[in-house]
Amino acid sequence: MNKDEILIALQKEAESYNQLMATENGDWIVKGFIDVFKNVYTISLDTKVISKVMELLLIPALENFAKANDLTLELPQQQNFYPDLTFISKTTKEKFALDIKSTYKDSNDAIKPMTLGAFTGYFRNRDSTKNTTYPYNDYSAHLILGIVYSQTEGRPNEKNIYTIEDLSQIVSVIKDFQFFVQPKYKIASTSPGSGNTKNIGAVTNIAKLISGQGPFATLGEEIYDDYWMHYLTNDMAKERGEQRPYTNLKSYYEYKQRGNETLLKHRDEILTSNDDETL
Repeated sequence: MNKDEILIALQKEAESYNQLMATENGDWIVKGFIDVFKNVYTISLDTKVISKVMELLLIPALENFAKANDLTLELPQQQNFYPDLTFISKTTKEKFALDIKSTYKDSNDAIKPMTLGAFTGYFRNRDSTKNTTYPYNDYSAHLILGIVYSQTEGRPNEKNIYTIEDLSQIVSVIKDFQFFVQPKYKIASTSPGSGNTKNIGAVTNIAKLISGQGPFATLGEEIYDDYWMHYLTNDMAKERGEQRPYTNLKSYYEYKQRGNETLLKHRDEILTSNDDETL
């Protein structure tokens, strides 16, 4: 299985995840946490908690996917290592990175900011094993399994303790899931996820996110890599005593255009881009 085949297979696989994650009316199947005394404590709206629980729900399904496609699934040995999951082809030995990312809708057509991983560390030192299961260069593809959901307006009272018999009375904190799989570069934006963070931001338009139509989608992964490997936040530039070389695609083009035939081919596309973040 090569990188194109695993992308298509995972996109097909993700189509079934609503049945795994939601009830017939679209509510999350998770109602809370249970202790050994069978007391049920409601889950919070904390996005980190929600994303981790969703990851735990998906891992068994992704293990079955791996077995069905002659792949080995490896989990990171330590917390916060890249990626969330590593697939290894049993035949070609190729490695494929999969990160699970989630966020909730900010409006009907936009999401709250979602990050796609660091643009420093292992992303720049691509032969390093620091904070990554395998060096970044070892992976044939870097994929995102994305989840977009809506928050429920009515939420359970976290002061209450419920029993298993009360499950139907507990309001699900999230609902209406949309799952997608795309190469990371196709959904990356030209700005960090938020503020001065050192994480790559994702495009916020839901249609572009799900269909993989970010600003680098047609420019290609080579330009995406170069853009983010040399991107500096305000703090990074200040530490170096330098000016930021660029803040968006237009200023990147001006900075890099000399002698770059790939960029020159996309000149009109870049200069007419609406992706004008200047964070």
